[in-house]
Amino acid sequence: MEKKEKTTATGLVDSVEALEAKLAEVREAQKIFSTYTQEQVDKIFYEAAMAANQQRIPLAKMAVEETGMGVVEDKVIKNHYAAEYIYNTYKNTKTCGVIESDPSFGIQKVAEPIGVVAAVIPTTNPTSTAIFKTLISLKTRNGIIISPHPRAKKCTIAAAKVVLEAAVAAGAPKGIIGWIDVPSLELTNLVMREADIILATGGPGMVKAAYSSGKPALGVGAGNTPAIIDASADILLAVNSIIHSKTFDNGMICASEQSVIVDQKVYDAVKKEFAYRGCYFLNPEETEKVRKTILINGSLNAKIVGQKAHTIAALADVNVPESTKILIGEVESVDIEEEFAHEKLSPVLAMYKAKNFDDAVAKAEQLIADGGYGHTSSLYVNVVTEKEKIDKFAAAMKTCRILINTPSSQGGIGDLYNFKLTPSLTLGCGSWGGNSVSENVGVKHLINVKTVAERRENMLWFRAPEKVYFKRGCMPVALDELGTVMHKKKAFIVTDSFLYKNGYVKPIEDKLDQMGTQHTCFYEVAPDPTLGCALQGAAAMRAFEPDVIIALGGGSAMDAGKIMWVLYEHPEVNFKDMAMDFMDIRKRVYTFPEMGTRAYFVAIPTSSGTGSEVTPFAIITDEKSGVKYPLADYQLLPNMAIVDTDNMMSQPKGLTSASGVDVLTHALEAFVSIMASDYTDGLALKAMKNVFDYLPSAYENGAQDPIARQKMADAACMAGMAFANAFLGLNHSMAHKLGAFHHLPHGIANAVLLTDVMRYNAAEAPTKMGTFPQYQYPHALARYAEAARFCGITGKNDQEVFEKFLAAIEDLKKKVGVKESIQAYGIDEKVFLDTLDDMVEQAFNDQCTGANPRYPLMSEMKEIYLKCYYGK
Repeated sequence: MEKKEKTTATGLVDSVEALEAKLAEVREAQKIFSTYTQEQVDKIFYEAAMAANQQRIPLAKMAVEETGMGVVEDKVIKNHYAAEYIYNTYKNTKTCGVIESDPSFGIQKVAEPIGVVAAVIPTTNPTSTAIFKTLISLKTRNGIIISPHPRAKKCTIAAAKVVLEAAVAAGAPKGIIGWIDVPSLELTNLVMREADIILATGGPGMVKAAYSSGKPALGVGAGNTPAIIDASADILLAVNSIIHSKTFDNGMICASEQSVIVDQKVYDAVKKEFAYRGCYFLNPEETEKVRKTILINGSLNAKIVGQKAHTIAALADVNVPESTKILIGEVESVDIEEEFAHEKLSPVLAMYKAKNFDDAVAKAEQLIADGGYGHTSSLYVNVVTEKEKIDKFAAAMKTCRILINTPSSQGGIGDLYNFKLTPSLTLGCGSWGGNSVSENVGVKHLINVKTVAERRENMLWFRAPEKVYFKRGCMPVALDELGTVMHKKKAFIVTDSFLYKNGYVKPIEDKLDQMGTQHTCFYEVAPDPTLGCALQGAAAMRAFEPDVIIALGGGSAMDAGKIMWVLYEHPEVNFKDMAMDFMDIRKRVYTFPEMGTRAYFVAIPTSSGTGSEVTPFAIITDEKSGVKYPLADYQLLPNMAIVDTDNMMSQPKGLTSASGVDVLTHALEAFVSIMASDYTDGLALKAMKNVFDYLPSAYENGAQDPIARQKMADAACMAGMAFANAFLGLNHSMAHKLGAFHHLPHGIANAVLLTDVMRYNAAEAPTKMGTFPQYQYPHALARYAEAARFCGITGKNDQEVFEKFLAAIEDLKKKVGVKESIQAYGIDEKVFLDTLDDMVEQAFNDQCTGANPRYPLMSEMKEIYLKCYYGK
């Protein structure tokens, strides 16, 4: 208590209690400062920078007088730089409130101050670093408490006072900048623990303490900069740049060169230039004396830091001219045992002879490893003729600043020799140097950025083949366009043996002959097309070189045709990559190859079910591994679809039934999909209504009711366009696995699952709902009711309409011969139960699952499978 009274009386921060009081004062000031506008902050920033700039000479004198290190004139430049360059760089930078806004994407970024900064200041740059850190703290509305080096406390505090007084006069809260008057390790550790972020510049021990404090820290690692002089370099530029850098403030900038590595071809010329410009080459005996002066007990000798070359030589009992700029020791070893290989923070330089450029790079790598990881490296080279050397050097150096033809002291701090390198007196060294940042520290590191993200719905799309022909008898007319408009010369027809042998291909061939278009036919597509079949077809395509491919048949023939198309145009494709699942087709990992560069693709369906003629989907099976590859990408979308009912008149009852319920499932799943839109809804609704109105007659009467056949063909195509854009759902995911594991026809598999999946999806409080921004809340029940009403079903509310809809679907299934359960199709109970878990997991992972309105749990899917198996 008595100590606190003393603190209040003297105002000195010289104890734990006094520091805690100062921290509270700065924190209170920062709370007020955090409410300031950008205009207020910029005024304070300007006045503080101006004041520091005006005091650059007195502060430089104080620093040299107090520390006994460095050069007054160079410290003037440092102070000037810390004020002027930092102000100029950040004067127009937004650091308050909204700093970035994109209304179209609903994103705002808001800058907030971090709080109180603990700033550890080194003895090497005691005033310029204080100016730098206080200015960037003011620009970001942070409070700051400075911990000076004990041997530089007077000048550091003087610099802080200059900035504080100018800031307060400009309107800043009175206690926004504080400092420790009597620095100690205990007080420095306390301020680091209590602050919100640490800016630590100092020795390795201090930086390590900062990172061990438990608070976010921006520390900088040691520098041990090597400079390579290549045989192609401008020697005058290289040598004088290094001298300019190494003598700047007697070598105390941590980015300054510590070693120079010279190609043997120019070694003598470089040595001559260094000597001519006032550098002293130590002889072997003198080198040994200086070597023992650099390190004392394994650590850098504090007596040489920031001293003149002449002073250091005298300490080593070596006589050199007083005007000597740099002491250069010609050494060979780059190992840590070599004293010259260390960071020296003084005008002492190691010089190595390299056999060639690769040898020089290897030496530089080792020197970096000896204590300069992450900091700075330098290369002098002909940038016009030796670009490869620059690239090789950049690739080899584990440093965050790689300087080309640049004095590294002035170049590393930025904005002097490269105006896009951020100016800073705190140079991050990344993880290589044990630092949290790998760039020059600036204002962006002292703000927290809040991102305000409004809900947005990403764009949707509607894609269909560029031409869709329909109506009975349209095929010859549509095909005519291939010759008269597009002038296609060679057509490759893909179909199955049944269609080929029963004359379905002949009308196409006759039309192609009439147009003078060469053609060939591949008719070996199996009901479940294989990769082997596709490879065989693609080989035939490559031999024939068609400019148009015509796929005729059901889903299998059209899928096989699409795969052959891919293999014909891109034989290098990897099916595993193409089949990779995606959450959003716009953001998929794999980029599908561009299709249509060699051949135009025409799809002609012969059944009313899959809609493959207008979808971007295809499934192929690797017969060797048994793996099915479901491919989905708009590159697979046919260019032309021809829906001619003449090709569908003789569909057998079983195919009519299975494909018809498949159409209904396509339409229903597209309608309740989380990606459904007004553009897909109309197609889905009309397709459903057509199924209810015409499927029974198409099933019973076949070719005797050509209108029913036409309407079912239209329904299949419309449903295909709907789910090509809205995608499908859980019903198809689960049906796919019934087909894969138990060979249940796809349409039948969909049919036996349909009403149970619908009831599952219609839950108003599902365990989880689908994830897509436009899907705002569970509403599948309302959507099903809307579909039911469109199909003519009425009721007093959505729930009643839904129940009637389910009953109507079950009635439709009975009319077209669909059995009531999976078991009824002869699938053995034990086999089904043995495969159940695998089916569930694979169905969960199916591409269709993600668009389902209710996101399923695997346990829930298992219940649906069991219910549908037993028909309960």
